[in-house]
Amino acid sequence: MKYNSSPRRSALAEINVTPFVDVMLVLLIIFMVTAPMLEKGVDVDLPEVEHAPNLAAAQEALIVSIDAGQRLYVGRQLVESPEKMVVVLQQVLKDRKNKDVYLEADRKVPYERVVQVLAAVRRAGITQLGMIATEPEL
Repeated sequence: MKYNSSPRRSALAEINVTPFVDVMLVLLIIFMVTAPMLEKGVDVDLPEVEHAPNLAAAQEALIVSIDAGQRLYVGRQLVESPEKMVVVLQQVLKDRKNKDVYLEADRKVPYERVVQVLAAVRRAGITQLGMIATEPEL
């Protein structure tokens, strides 16, 4: 058998990258839209303090938040009261290696509410608690 090789039928060695580029652009747009939603935490207007502590350590830690409406959060989980926060903190921290806890409170929250949360954190067995603030903009 002899194969007939005609000049008309040659192998096409080019790759069509247009579909690949289209898929990549769609994935890029999806990533750009969803990424800010994933990073959103609790909206808290932190007080400004000169020489505020470095927040790099707080990235891996558990953050307890009090927003302007005086709602309590453990991480991103809404908690109804300081009493229930004790149970939630104990459950969350029992499985974690990093037992660091930080408190961030909105500047409009009354001091009484902050002290109630501090007492609840203490009742949960946490002896060291960091406070989060921001440095003033110059």
